Amino acid sequence: MSATHSENYEIAREQAVEPAAAPERVRKIIHIDMDAFFASVEQRDDPALRGRPVAVGFGRERGVVAAASYEARQFGVRSAMPSVTALRKCPDLIFTPPRFEIYKSVSMQIRAIFARFTPLIEPLSLDEAYLDVSDHLPAGATATGTAEAIRAQIRAETGLTASAGVSYNKFLAKLASDQNKPDGLFVITPKQGPAFVERLPVAKFHGVGPATARKMRSLGIENGGDLKVCAQDFLQQHFGKAARYYFDIARGVDDRPVRPDRQRKSIGAETTFLQDLHSFGDAAAAMPAIIDKVWRHCEKTRLRGRTVTLKVKFADFRQITRSQTLAAPIVARDDFERRALALLAAIFPSPRGVRLLGLTLSGFDAPSGQGDEQLSLALHEPRDP
Repeated sequence: MSATHSENYEIAREQAVEPAAAPERVRKIIHIDMDAFFASVEQRDDPALRGRPVAVGFGRERGVVAAASYEARQFGVRSAMPSVTALRKCPDLIFTPPRFEIYKSVSMQIRAIFARFTPLIEPLSLDEAYLDVSDHLPAGATATGTAEAIRAQIRAETGLTASAGVSYNKFLAKLASDQNKPDGLFVITPKQGPAFVERLPVAKFHGVGPATARKMRSLGIENGGDLKVCAQDFLQQHFGKAARYYFDIARGVDDRPVRPDRQRKSIGAETTFLQDLHSFGDAAAAMPAIIDKVWRHCEKTRLRGRTVTLKVKFADFRQITRSQTLAAPIVARDDFERRALALLAAIFPSPRGVRLLGLTLSGFDAPSGQGDEQLSLALHEPRDP
């Protein structure tokens, strides 16, 4: 550590307070994560793609990778990577357009398998979910054995593989599911949890993004052990509302319940264009298709939001967002379009071309009643204006 890092570290150590004793009841949480889900479905359905590097996405020049097969990942291809970058890394990369209805259908099939084991299912997306089996294990059964049974049934009924993590809370179960990917299982017991977290780099913590990881490193916090010696007041000073979460997970503590009624927080769609847009007229002409995608899902789920957010990525890959929050929810598509176009107009004239436009609606007032997952409705579909 540098002198500054050491000073911050020692201050935090002096302020550190040990947590209260953990509750006696030990939960049994499983996190299931499908392996390269979109790409694996494509390889399953098209034998010619099996064993080959595959990217799900639109376009080889202006698109973005939505998902990559493990064969493609060996070359460094990752989701959200521009197609041109992916092709430089893997010239033999095969692009296939996404089939969202198929992915959703398979996801529902997998969710039905989960329901055979527990009603406490919290989907995070189409390809992953938490399951609480604490009170739903048959006599003599274990959470580890249940996770293995779920993985086996997924393979038998869908032809796809899943990885599983088993632990006593959601944070550790999700970390565990990443340990033996693909097609693996990993268990973190209550005795192992604190030591496992202490060794883990903070950049691998679920809930710690790249910017937060950089900030933590600037404070001398490189891993869970460094984070554990930081008092909550110290974390509050540097990380605000997230301080309590970081304080707890550094100790392997996460009391969040598995929520079957988890509500969608936002609905969004975006489009990457084959040619940069340079005028408000061209950009406005591209908006109705994006608006329609978002609004269709609002109608389907009966959700009405108060906050409209515009995402703009320029030709130089710099990105901005602009948003407006209203006193009442938007109840009509025309109003949604009017708000979106007003946000768009504010960025013109612009000296830079626009490469991507996206819209998100959030701040929902009425739940859908479906406990659905958060889902981006389009994955950088290239569009020729």
